[in-house]
Amino acid sequence: MDEQDMQDRVNNRTLRPNSASFQKFMTTGWGSQEPRVEPVEPLESSRYIGRRLAELGERFPGERLIIPAGGYKTRNNDDDYPYRPDTTFAYYTGLGEDYEPGAILVLDPVAPDSPEAKGGKTHLPLLFVHPRADQSTQDYYRSAQYGEYWVGPRAGLDELATMTGIPTRDIATFKEAISLDAGPDDGAVRLRVIRYTDPEVTALVDSVRKAKGIGGPDQNEAADDKFIEFTSEARMLKDSYEVAEMRKAIAATKDGFDRILSRLPDVVGKPRSERMLEGAFNSNAREEGNDVGYGSIIASGSHAPILHWMRNNGTVNQGDLLLIDAGVEVNSLYTADITRTFPVGGKFTPLQRRIYETVLKAQQAGFEAARPGATYSDIHHAVMRVLAEALHEWGILKVSVEESLSPQGQQHRRWHACGCAHHLGLDVHDCAEARYESYQGAAITPGMIFTIEPGLYFKENDLLVPEEFRGIGVRIEDDILMTDQGPEWLSKAIPKTPDEVEAWMARQARS
Repeated sequence: MDEQDMQDRVNNRTLRPNSASFQKFMTTGWGSQEPRVEPVEPLESSRYIGRRLAELGERFPGERLIIPAGGYKTRNNDDDYPYRPDTTFAYYTGLGEDYEPGAILVLDPVAPDSPEAKGGKTHLPLLFVHPRADQSTQDYYRSAQYGEYWVGPRAGLDELATMTGIPTRDIATFKEAISLDAGPDDGAVRLRVIRYTDPEVTALVDSVRKAKGIGGPDQNEAADDKFIEFTSEARMLKDSYEVAEMRKAIAATKDGFDRILSRLPDVVGKPRSERMLEGAFNSNAREEGNDVGYGSIIASGSHAPILHWMRNNGTVNQGDLLLIDAGVEVNSLYTADITRTFPVGGKFTPLQRRIYETVLKAQQAGFEAARPGATYSDIHHAVMRVLAEALHEWGILKVSVEESLSPQGQQHRRWHACGCAHHLGLDVHDCAEARYESYQGAAITPGMIFTIEPGLYFKENDLLVPEEFRGIGVRIEDDILMTDQGPEWLSKAIPKTPDEVEAWMARQARS
């Protein structure tokens, strides 16, 4: 089935009038609509974009850099997921939410003898976007993705230029713009693209490269990989705007946890009560932000040791531990990442409290290891030592602590197989395309935001632990900002000691 056959079949469910009289009728008799952004003014993020773009351009002088926002992603058939721009695009334009599906940011190299070059610039940014499909166009009623009859008034070229501070162009001129002066010779312009965001844009860039003698994908993928690697590492150090947005995300996440705990007493014992609690958190995320930053984990009882439990279709029972890993993504797309573990009845049992306090002690050890100049490995080893010592003390870890902590041992990792720290920002696992030596092997420096998230996970079918441990999972996760003075708990307002958690649950149950 070719593309046209597929489109025809999708349209079989509707009868679209196409007569000339109908087209004329649909483009007349409408009053004007204001753009979706009103009043139009620069975004707060626009004050930080110039520096980010300048640093990017300095790394790739003389090259044309192409950063797509990405298009809609299909959920099923002709239904799309809610739109979210690609993280790299969001970082270098400051645009969050869903303003610009299909847009493309281009950093165009300046001529060496140009006034811009003499002023110290390496590139000029251009933002290629779809013009408004307002009531004066046929796309107004024909385009389900851009037509304002369907999606409401959109920000257009002028509005987006004001919001971002980046000059805009009609996306119809994109191919011509990236082809200009492109070639393999000295003095010609080579192209780099964030190639995994938008397959259509990547295919177009590759076709221009081939036509201009720059080669096919096999000759350019390594260069593209270096491009995304740099943009990922650039996000490791957060500026003051990003830190403020992270504080907003964490505060909204605290509100979401409050809402869960207020709902908790009413859902205990009800089928699919995990989903009832998920709904409470996710509705708060939509009210206070853009959405959840990742799929919420609401894991009760034997689901708690399942690291990525996201079905959330279980029953929350009295006596369970309830592990909740969730974060609100605010409108700028920065997300929190918080985990708390609650005793469903409001009070920890002695065993639950002992396990919980061990995880909390491990987290504090990781926090104390996190100093300027330390590495993620330092955090990891501090956390793992506390966990291994406890497992050995309980008689679960049968080898010595030192043997288990050695590279040849690692037996304690049976009960903590995942990582315990990661960068956080626009993505929940931020900067993931960075090099190992820039991530795990690099010094933690002021401006980095990261999590520390130790846990202990005893599967219900684990025959190597005492029966009373089976089916218990505990994780505690907080968000940390590294400063010149040391680490700061960004999420310190979210209770986490056992006594604080019990008091928090009691307050919310009364609310």
